[in-house]
Amino acid sequence: MTLQRRHFTILALAALGATAFGGAWAQAGYPVKPVTMVVPTAAGGTTDLSARMLAQALGPVLGQTVVVDNKGGGNGNIAAAAVKRAEADGYTLLMQYSGYHVISPHITKQKQWEQGDFQPVANVISAPQIIVVRSDLPVKTLPELITYAKANPGKLNYASSGNGSLQHVTGAMLEQQGAIKMVHVPYKGTGPALQDLLGGQVDLTFGTAPPFMPHIASGKLRVLAVTGKQRLPSLPDVPTTAEAGYPRVDATSWFAVFAPAAVPKALVDKLTADIRAVVQNPAFQQKAQEQGATADYQTPAQLADKVKADLANWATVVKTSKIEAD
Repeated sequence: MTLQRRHFTILALAALGATAFGGAWAQAGYPVKPVTMVVPTAAGGTTDLSARMLAQALGPVLGQTVVVDNKGGGNGNIAAAAVKRAEADGYTLLMQYSGYHVISPHITKQKQWEQGDFQPVANVISAPQIIVVRSDLPVKTLPELITYAKANPGKLNYASSGNGSLQHVTGAMLEQQGAIKMVHVPYKGTGPALQDLLGGQVDLTFGTAPPFMPHIASGKLRVLAVTGKQRLPSLPDVPTTAEAGYPRVDATSWFAVFAPAAVPKALVDKLTADIRAVVQNPAFQQKAQEQGATADYQTPAQLADKVKADLANWATVVKTSKIEAD
């Protein structure tokens, strides 16, 4: 080897060593600046609430501020695409809504992301849907809603957080099981849908309980049923859809953190451990329960299995309901 080539080789190895050492140091010191948690919905819904609950509790554990950045619209595609393009350094995360992660892919014609663009970090919150109507709608139970819909075909309209969202699919499930026809009105998130429900522009909606709880308590909205297998502790007098006679109307949402696929495993391991500490804290669990949800930590592997199973299950529902993209 010539002197010149030997000199080049030494410099290259030194540079490689410095890079590897620098990467290890960066991971060991993570985070050294605020972390951004991108939310695929407008403010006001359960995805947003889950992100803000987690951000508030996770910040002190990480030793850095966790900033919530709402990027609603496009059935979650705007937020997902932004996180997909982000640097794989652990400073940009996605608080994902299950409807966008496992239902939207089945109806989106021009996909802006693939499952392989992300890696699971941790599940944070799980919650069944509830069926909520405006207080002046002349129904007090789910059977009464079905009867009213049959007597007024095509006149009832229901809001969702977007075409292909879990709310939309839940509405389609109820139409199938109740043999009724309603008009679907999609919004860019639960927040805007809730505002129009309160304003009387729409008749009912389906969604996780947290954003609706204050309005149920005040009497502005009426809840008819819970779409899970058990009653909610925060709504003990509200029957499940099975108890109301419609056991096949069963839908539960989950809200989980994902990272760009190339984020180093060491950072994901740290993040999931820190999130576990937050989610398993009794104060966090109590706050989630009060909102009509469940603090439900799941590991990256468990979350990956959930995604795989739900992708298959909802593919069947989307096909039979003939739900298509906008």
